[in-house]
Amino acid sequence: MNPQSIGVAALAAWAFLAAPAQADSYPSRPIRLLVGSSPGGGTDLMARVVGERLGESMKATIVVENKPGASNTLAADAVAKAKPDGYTLLMGVVTSQAIAPHLLKLGFDVNKDLVPVALVSQVPNVLVVNNDVKARSVAELVQLARTQPGKLTYASSGAGSTQHIAGEAFKRLTGTHIVHIPYKGSGPAMVDVIGGQVQMSFDTLPSVISHLQAQRVRALAVTTAKRSPLLPDVPTLAEAGVKGLSMAAWYGVYAPAGTPSEIVQRLNKEIAAVLAQPEVVKKLAAAGAEPGDMSLTQFAQFQASEYARFGKLIKDAGIHID
Repeated sequence: MNPQSIGVAALAAWAFLAAPAQADSYPSRPIRLLVGSSPGGGTDLMARVVGERLGESMKATIVVENKPGASNTLAADAVAKAKPDGYTLLMGVVTSQAIAPHLLKLGFDVNKDLVPVALVSQVPNVLVVNNDVKARSVAELVQLARTQPGKLTYASSGAGSTQHIAGEAFKRLTGTHIVHIPYKGSGPAMVDVIGGQVQMSFDTLPSVISHLQAQRVRALAVTTAKRSPLLPDVPTLAEAGVKGLSMAAWYGVYAPAGTPSEIVQRLNKEIAAVLAQPEVVKKLAAAGAEPGDMSLTQFAQFQASEYARFGKLIKDAGIHID
């Protein structure tokens, strides 16, 4: 074997040994967990619940960093372009991972530049109204909107969010004209719904449950096939007379493409263990969230199916961002 061949062989051997070593020493410094919305919303809640316990189990510091804007995609863009070493992660949400790519021109490819790591939870959306809105049911809200076309407004956590898609579908199914007001996250959106600047929202249950419990807003319906255990007296939209609108949000951790598989696999197992902790299950349940329970392969398949489902929904409904 000539010296050049020996050098190549040595390099290959080092690379083979280095990957496991890299995974064994991970993490050796703080991990950033980016969130695409403002503090106070569902995505932020999921990141903080998981981040705190994950940091404890991995003996690492996990820093939750909010980077709101562009339908949660600013954070996704930053993670997609980060060094693939496991130290920059994304708390993704259906908005950024399956909806916005069909509506916005992005600087990254969600299916190629990000790797699904672990599904964290799934939650229903809830139609809530400001307390000053006279409508006490979905039927009364529809009637109010029909008699005042263009006067009512609904808030969302951003254009292309589940709130936005649900609102546009609701308008189409009920033949109403309600104006969309996008915000940079559910937190500021709910502030204005509570304050009366906006009349309604189709927000996620984790974002509204504390406001419902404090009677700052009223729930008229949930947008899922079944009622929520946290809101047993609140009907589904179908029960309320609006059929064909099913909307739920989901959250999951993603890493930059190219992140070593050993690190991705470890994160998947560590997050699964965190989600099984009784205290975490309790916290998620209190927010109306169902913990995720998927392998890496299952989550990747779920991501692909949701991407395709929302692409069809958006196309069929003619939804676009001006």
